[in-house]
Amino acid sequence: MSDLGLLLTATVLVLATVVFVLWIGKVENRTIKLILDWFPAILFAYVIPAAFTHAFNTDLSGVLLHDLSRSWIIPFTILTVMSALSFKQLKIVGVKPIIVFVVGSLVIATLPVLLVVIFGAIDPTNNELFLDNSYWKGLAPIVGGWIGGSTSQLVLKELAETPEALFLSILVLDNILVNIWTILMFQFIKRSDKLNKAWGIDSEFPIVEPPVMAGDTSKQVINVVTLGTILAIMILTYFIPMSFLMSVVVLSIVGLLLGNLIPIWNHKLVLKLAGFSIVLIMAILGLKLNFANLSLPFNLIILVLIWLVLHFVFMLLTARLLKTNIAWVAIGSMANLGGISTAPAVTSAYKKELMPHAIVLAILSMVSGTSWGLLTIFLFGLL
Repeated sequence: MSDLGLLLTATVLVLATVVFVLWIGKVENRTIKLILDWFPAILFAYVIPAAFTHAFNTDLSGVLLHDLSRSWIIPFTILTVMSALSFKQLKIVGVKPIIVFVVGSLVIATLPVLLVVIFGAIDPTNNELFLDNSYWKGLAPIVGGWIGGSTSQLVLKELAETPEALFLSILVLDNILVNIWTILMFQFIKRSDKLNKAWGIDSEFPIVEPPVMAGDTSKQVINVVTLGTILAIMILTYFIPMSFLMSVVVLSIVGLLLGNLIPIWNHKLVLKLAGFSIVLIMAILGLKLNFANLSLPFNLIILVLIWLVLHFVFMLLTARLLKTNIAWVAIGSMANLGGISTAPAVTSAYKKELMPHAIVLAILSMVSGTSWGLLTIFLFGLL
């Protein structure tokens, strides 16, 4: 098949996959919803193109779409996600819950490096596995996936140069663990008041509604300003030569400024745009996947399990030390690991009034995930 034919095939496959993923995520069918509880729709975006290339023995790993994704779509996603956070909204959470949340993020970012060192001290063959064979490159995307979600996961995959087969295996493991963790957090948050009582912690909290955009500006004007600004910045970046890492840093800062300095910025719209582009990126990544060697070493799986449990333990100890409502441990953990959909869902099992707080923490997680992942990569570089 010619290069043009491969490009057309890849384009049609990616678009069809995106349409399917967006459709199945909205289907009101009990069976489908049950499947999506354990196999999220976004994972189809990665697997469907991979299954097609595998079934038809077609190599689509070199088509132009991959360059477009790295040069345009990923930077666009970073810009939109980062501009979704309003610093003013952090006031509805409070200092202590944010500290608990940040401790959870810090443990996620730093603990894998310490665990690799400990595993290596226990058995020197682990140094060969994680360092010499570069399996640590699979841990960096987990940091991004847990803290920042799909956007950070994809960015850190690029920055750590994670091999495709390893990334898919990590993606599957991550999906399984997060779903199990969500179930556990549902159960934990329902019982958090018992711990509060046992540890003498006041479980009361102030309810503050998130700020609502004021003024008479029409929705059309708000959307035009938001979309026009994003488009102008993306065009401007085309004329400014930057490395991939530099573009990540610059667009992250610019996004934060946009979301906080423009009074009529449409935060909901940029989140929707980011959600769509994440699915698109995943579908393009799936074109590179080779199902051969789809496996993970047992020691790596054990390390990730220990990592996840200790993340929770450190958050729990921090909450007790600060004497803040233990429910924030579950909320903060799901904001880190689950994201903007599961964090408020778990929170609603405790107090529905806390759902806006959970969303703010989840957004804070989204915009900080890449930074935490860069710290992880830096620390592994020291080894």
